[in-house]
Amino acid sequence: MAKKETTKPDFEQSLQELEALVLRMESGDLSLEASLKEFERGVQLTRQCQAELTAAEQRIKLLAADGTHTEFKEDKAQ
Repeated sequence: MAKKETTKPDFEQSLQELEALVLRMESGDLSLEASLKEFERGVQLTRQCQAELTAAEQRIKLLAADGTHTEFKEDKAQ
């Protein structure tokens, strides 16, 4: 039997889905049941995005801990 390949969406895809979900819910056109399902999905996406942000923060802290921390300066030329 062939294995199903499960890949979780990346941060940007999850965030985009969450934004679309919020727009659908804000439209007011969903039934109560549909709204609850969308809300549940929104909670899942929020947790997933938060976990990815936390992991990225930890990676940055590890990189900074090696003594080569460099301050990032905002590019104001835009």
